[in-house]
Amino acid sequence: MQTFGAFLVSFLAASGLAAALPAEGQQKTISVPVKYNANHAPHGPTELFKAKRKFGAPISENLKNRVAEHKAAKLARRQTGSAPNHPSDSEDDEYITNVSIGTPAQVLPLDFDTGSSDLWVFSSETPSSSARGHTIYTPSKSSTSKKVSGASWSITYGDNSSSSGDVYTDTVTIGGFSVTGQAVESATKVSTQFVQDTSNSGLVGLALDSGNTVKPTKQKTWFSNASSHLAQPVFTADLNHQADGSYNFGFIDTTLASGPITYVPISTGNGFWEFTSASYAIGGGSSKKHSTDGIADTGTTLLLLDDTIVDAYYNQVESAQYDDSQEGYTFDCSEDLPSFSFAVGSSTITVPGSLINFAPVDGNTCFGGLQSDDGIGISIFGDVAIKAALVVFDLGNKRLGWAQK
Repeated sequence: MQTFGAFLVSFLAASGLAAALPAEGQQKTISVPVKYNANHAPHGPTELFKAKRKFGAPISENLKNRVAEHKAAKLARRQTGSAPNHPSDSEDDEYITNVSIGTPAQVLPLDFDTGSSDLWVFSSETPSSSARGHTIYTPSKSSTSKKVSGASWSITYGDNSSSSGDVYTDTVTIGGFSVTGQAVESATKVSTQFVQDTSNSGLVGLALDSGNTVKPTKQKTWFSNASSHLAQPVFTADLNHQADGSYNFGFIDTTLASGPITYVPISTGNGFWEFTSASYAIGGGSSKKHSTDGIADTGTTLLLLDDTIVDAYYNQVESAQYDDSQEGYTFDCSEDLPSFSFAVGSSTITVPGSLINFAPVDGNTCFGGLQSDDGIGISIFGDVAIKAALVVFDLGNKRLGWAQK
């Protein structure tokens, strides 16, 4: 594998596609603050819709209608002056992270997404009607921008919409650490949901290189390019409920956790940070053996598991019922929810019930942060689970680490 990797680097260097990085002696660590968006207004069906479309799951007309109604209600609040209307104050995204691209730097608010492998942005090539309200990247204004001849990218979503475009290489700086020659995917077409979400201007994919969609040659993620020049080829996600957090690259700050880090190997075949959890428990109940293959995904908000687990959990919630109109479990907002624990190797991570009480949907009815992964094809340990832990993404050892907060 190392021999092939060395060959690939040599080949890419010769073709002008390799990223130039600092010398080995410049190894360092990076801490990137994640700013909590106080105007974020979570909406359960919208987050379920986003997860389904991201992973190509079928989306019903009913769910589409629920999301459209929610969007219309938000627009009405903005038009009456009862909600913020500045792009940077958008309710859509919970966290905001600024990334610098090009020379001189063009600063864009981007999502850090461990469930995808593309760094794509709204740009001067995006139709103006789609780019309105977004911060854009303009390749022609960067002296270090180079177009990758013949390269293109395309992502198709579960509702058959897509985003696509061409590819440049440029300097991308995160937390003061620059990767030069990094692939930046410029959007020439953007699907409606991304157009409407003006709190971000694209994604920084932090999954594995094999998941990258650029053709004819897949491109490395920013972290993959940076990893060998960090003190350790790792990064951690420290996301917090209604509070700022951080992504740390090159080091592990164990003070962010209350317990030890337990590592499990990842399966790399699908390009995700994929692992297997062997059991689960609800509240103070006993652990039940149940194998769950899932991915750690900061780009998905909800915790999405199979129906056996989801049904078992809400059977312990007196007011819970499956709401066909919301396509998920709802309950009385005032009810105290039990915790949910899942196995990570020989340890467990416990998600408090307060995180599973996700958001109101109507009156005193709330939508659960734990829902079914039906149609997705794999379970998703999204932000509801990640907020309960310090999560270590260890590229060097192909493993995930989880530590209770």
